[in-house]
Amino acid sequence: MAERPKNNRKSWFRYFQYDEGRESPGDARNVLLIVAGLIAAVTFQAGVNPPGGVWQDDENGHHAGRAIYSYQTREFYIFLISNTVALSTSILILISLTHSFPFQFEIILATASMVVTYASAIFAVTPDDLVKFRYIFAAAAVPFAIRCFLQMWNEMKAKVTDGEVDQGV
Repeated sequence: MAERPKNNRKSWFRYFQYDEGRESPGDARNVLLIVAGLIAAVTFQAGVNPPGGVWQDDENGHHAGRAIYSYQTREFYIFLISNTVALSTSILILISLTHSFPFQFEIILATASMVVTYASAIFAVTPDDLVKFRYIFAAAAVPFAIRCFLQMWNEMKAKVTDGEVDQGV
């Protein structure tokens, strides 16, 4: 049985950290799948039903179905971009962790459909002149671009390290 942590924050953090000796990679993957799935669900819902809701009628210069929050332009953009980055990151994690699983094609199809639904909902609830497609697309691409960059960086580092080892350095 694991040793009970002392009554300070540092030991609590250590106690709940992933430990290769205690947990299997499969258990870690399952936890990550649950966490990424929850983040995807929450961010999807927030995009489809933005904070503050949507206008219910076309009175006082407002349009029915448009996000009330979108009239606070800067704050709405921060929300929209942050929410999109969170959704995109969770999708990247889900796709990465289910790579080579049975029904992977169906997982990717469902995920792509969810992304299209999210994008169409954002464009439906946001005033036409407010959303710039390029900002939302860039926000969605950020996690994938960072992951590709890190992968290339690690491969280059490994080649340099292997080259040093091969040369006897």
